[in-house]
Amino acid sequence: MKGCVAGVAGVAVAALMGSSVFVIAEEAEAPPEWEVSAELGALNTTGNTETMSLNGKIDVTQNLEHWRNNFIASALYKEDVPDDDDSATDEREKTAEKYFVSAKSAYLLMGEHGNLFGYLSHTHDEFGSYRKYSTAAIGYGNRLIHTDSVTLDAEVGPGHYWGDKVVDEDNNIIVKEDGFMVRVAGDLKWVISENATFTQELSGEFGDENTRYQSDTAISTKINGSLQMKAGYTVSHDTEVADDKEKTDTTTYINLVYSF
Repeated sequence: MKGCVAGVAGVAVAALMGSSVFVIAEEAEAPPEWEVSAELGALNTTGNTETMSLNGKIDVTQNLEHWRNNFIASALYKEDVPDDDDSATDEREKTAEKYFVSAKSAYLLMGEHGNLFGYLSHTHDEFGSYRKYSTAAIGYGNRLIHTDSVTLDAEVGPGHYWGDKVVDEDNNIIVKEDGFMVRVAGDLKWVISENATFTQELSGEFGDENTRYQSDTAISTKINGSLQMKAGYTVSHDTEVADDKEKTDTTTYINLVYSF
């Protein structure tokens, strides 16, 4: 497994270091010091189908002369009436509760987009294959593609992870895991038109005992200067889970996004 991790890291580093072949240099306007977006989606149904769900996210970026800092917090909560003919009540039961936070600080190198970064993340999931999952990584990032409408940023670096793995169907027995990992991530942005943007975020955390892949695919349409409608699909996949747990969790969402 360690050989595989080292191989992934080597390929990613080579791609990043050679990224200048694919970059089209352009003079870009300096970004504002603060970029903030907040998004929220909610669904509530009654009658033949009883369900309630909330999905929210806050994304904050600070742009300084030599540093770029990014902070993300998101939450997912869902309640459903059990699909059980023997159920004595129609009361909703919590079926999803997941929280995620991350912080990344990048020191900007000579050149427009190269950077050295430090990254921290923590996930708490009441119904997932891991109750808690934390990572810490350092590494190198750069922009692989830069055109008028498309940008692709990528990063790679070593790190460590800590996980509380659920190993029984009642979510009561927890096994602690931790070990070395390599983090590889990419962020694609395609400005389709003045009012529509496609984004694709991918990451892989290759560890000794588990590998976690995460994806967020979304398209946003502008309603006015600050408000957007965003439809997306997220995937989270763990390679090593308990026998009664699914390896892949997905979420489809439609959110309102306010940027300022």
